[in-house]
Amino acid sequence: MTTKPLRADAERSMRAILVAAERVLSGNPAASMEQVAEAAGVARTTIHRRFASRQALVDAMATTAVRQLLEAIEAGRPETAPPLVALHQITVNVLRTKVSWQFALGQPAAADSVVAEMQQRVARRCLELFGRVRSLGVLDAEADLDWTRRVYYALIGESLHGDDAGTDPDVLAGRIIDTLLRGAGPRRPDSPPPGR
Repeated sequence: MTTKPLRADAERSMRAILVAAERVLSGNPAASMEQVAEAAGVARTTIHRRFASRQALVDAMATTAVRQLLEAIEAGRPETAPPLVALHQITVNVLRTKVSWQFALGQPAAADSVVAEMQQRVARRCLELFGRVRSLGVLDAEADLDWTRRVYYALIGESLHGDDAGTDPDVLAGRIIDTLLRGAGPRRPDSPPPGR
């Protein structure tokens, strides 16, 4: 069964609900559907007509957020841009997406859900890009790419909290990639940062 595409006004209404839900639930994870409707500027009946339950709303938010994460990765041209350029741009794009959808992207996904399948696609794209980066000799030939991906995710996650929150994503991306590729060890004075 195919779902009928939403009319433009219905699409705008849906987008307003999802964005408002992210804002409201980020501030108060226990907020009600009524509070979300009020923040979105729609009638309570509208939100209940679109989403059968609060969980359905959260699932829709997560789907939208992970879809945008995939779009952010593709916008960085992971297969055609020079690998380090792609890694930097993708990191910037992912940071921007994660800032916009922190609540939705923090929700656990059921193993057999659309969100879980899209998260696996994100992981595969990341591994493919790290394979390209390794082929440059910037990552060790024996580096475990799945471990590298998990460290990369952790660096992104940590950069969104504490004193770094609000820092320019381009600056954060540089720090993340520098730490990922060179660690925190001492630098030789004549060695440029990776990708420069």
